[in-house]
Amino acid sequence: MFRILRSLVAVLPLLAPACGRSEARPPYSAVPPADAAPAESGARPRIVFLGDSLTAGLGLAREDAVPSLVQARLDAEGYAYEVVNAGVSGDTSAGGLRRLDWALDGEVAVLVVELGANDGLRGLPVAQMKQNLDEIVSRAKARGITVVLTGMEAPPNYGPFYTLEFRRAFREVADEHAVVFVPFFLEGVAGVPALNNADGIHPNAQGARIIEQRLWQALAPLLIQAAETR
Repeated sequence: MFRILRSLVAVLPLLAPACGRSEARPPYSAVPPADAAPAESGARPRIVFLGDSLTAGLGLAREDAVPSLVQARLDAEGYAYEVVNAGVSGDTSAGGLRRLDWALDGEVAVLVVELGANDGLRGLPVAQMKQNLDEIVSRAKARGITVVLTGMEAPPNYGPFYTLEFRRAFREVADEHAVVFVPFFLEGVAGVPALNNADGIHPNAQGARIIEQRLWQALAPLLIQAAETR
């Protein structure tokens, strides 16, 4: 874990400028991608990945981003779902909350929440991040959507109390709402140079495959359960 946190500190100066540029852009909902248009009648149910650059696949070919890899796995195993990549580079938990309603447009069956990395990199208040995540999960569940929440680690330069409080916030939200929880989105990838791009924090194609495999372990039981209840 120390190696992971040290890696996050090393890339903080690289990510901060990019985060600032992202905040200046129009909100995600203002420029919806064509492949994420509202679902038509009879369309496949959706699995939406709501996240930041780790979800968007910064530095990767589109087909190598984690949501695309999940789509390929679904297709290969015969699951009729459409994966929507609602990742925006530099986004915080507050940004994800602002575009939640648009992201959940259509027949959404599962929401995978991958937010918080930029909150931690900026040292934003943990209580506010937790409130944002709580609101995202609450609103998704109110629509009957199954939620998978993924956790993140904060860099240690804000002190051990912040780091511990930050880590604990994700699990508390997951426990309070009884949703599937993946403790660390970058588990097995963070801090491993061979699995990351040159910036040291965004997974390369090989790292993305490891993340997809771990997420699939959380998703597969949900899909099996959904198929059995139809």
